[in-house]
Amino acid sequence: MKAGMKRMKLRALSVSHVNSYIKKLTSNDPILCNIRVKGEISNFKAHASGNIYFSLKDEDSKLRCVLFRDYACETAKKLEDGMSIIVGGSISLYEKDGLLQMYARTVEVEGVGELYAKFLRLKDTLEKEGIFDASRKKAIPEYPSRIGVITSESGAAVRDIINVIARRFPKVDIALYPVAVQGEGSAGQMIKGLEILNQLGGIDVIILGRGGGSIEELWSFNDEALARAIAGSNVPVISAVGHETDFTISDFAADMRAPTPSAAAEISVPSLLEINYRLEGIKNKIYGEMKSLMDSKKAELARIEESSIFRRPHSLLDERMIALDAAFTCINSNVQRKVAGMSDNIELTGRNLFNLNPLSILSRGYAIVQKDNLLAGSVSCLSEGEAVSVRFSDGTAQCTVDKITRD
Repeated sequence: MKAGMKRMKLRALSVSHVNSYIKKLTSNDPILCNIRVKGEISNFKAHASGNIYFSLKDEDSKLRCVLFRDYACETAKKLEDGMSIIVGGSISLYEKDGLLQMYARTVEVEGVGELYAKFLRLKDTLEKEGIFDASRKKAIPEYPSRIGVITSESGAAVRDIINVIARRFPKVDIALYPVAVQGEGSAGQMIKGLEILNQLGGIDVIILGRGGGSIEELWSFNDEALARAIAGSNVPVISAVGHETDFTISDFAADMRAPTPSAAAEISVPSLLEINYRLEGIKNKIYGEMKSLMDSKKAELARIEESSIFRRPHSLLDERMIALDAAFTCINSNVQRKVAGMSDNIELTGRNLFNLNPLSILSRGYAIVQKDNLLAGSVSCLSEGEAVSVRFSDGTAQCTVDKITRD
């Protein structure tokens, strides 16, 4: 280039032109137009439209993928994070965002990915130990006064938790223990947080969680030591990791699993509005029952006031006096009749006793013969020459038996 010659400036292209150019290159590439890629699923999401979005990854890289509804077979609908698959389709640029992604047309399930297989092995081990047993779960208190939160202090999760609790039950205190929620050492920080909040005292429930992410980003919550720390916590723990479709070992070890951090906040505290509404309902119920009781008593009092007894109370006393006189007369008559009957019985008994008295019989000319102070009721009891006593009504004669004549 000669000295002094001006350098030609390249024409500046718009972002749209650049993206369009790259899209044409990728769309016309014979390899990228029809390619099969093998990898492990992460960031899986099935959209309400029927389209499926996910990433394929290996140890070093990730590739965004989309499977449109028209190609979503039954196999594709059963995909989940951690599965190893082979995707067939094309790779091109999504012009709007300038992102390279794969447009999948076929999906073949190859097996379970390494991370997911590790997840299943740990889950099986802890489940057999009884770490996940329902009998170990602690109840979440209905009205907590202080809630411990273990999460990142800069993430959306902590803001969601604080906002929901402040809206629903502002009287509760929040003790935040900030931790890293992904990466090396994050599980150890969360374990330390559980220890500190358990030792602190006065904590009624602990929320442990973070926002959504890939299986790699959520992997700290699949740590075995963390799961055991959660299960061993004296304070009930609510696990709130990721989105509703995300499941981690921490979810199974916790006393309760919430689909999101916001949901965990809702579970941990009652709604003050709902409490006030229930109290208002109870107040209205009590008021209604008291009013009904008062109305009933007023009506009863009105009936009493209108009764003849209330208007003429002496008439009731007169009636009672008449009834009392009648009862006295009846009792007196019964007593006299009973006494007369008993007198007749006594007189009859006296006559019978008098008639049965041996002395009474003697007054009618009979006598009693005794030998040796014993009654001689027959001549066979006597012998000639024996001395006997003969008892008359007016005295006793001592006699000797001269002769015995038998009839």
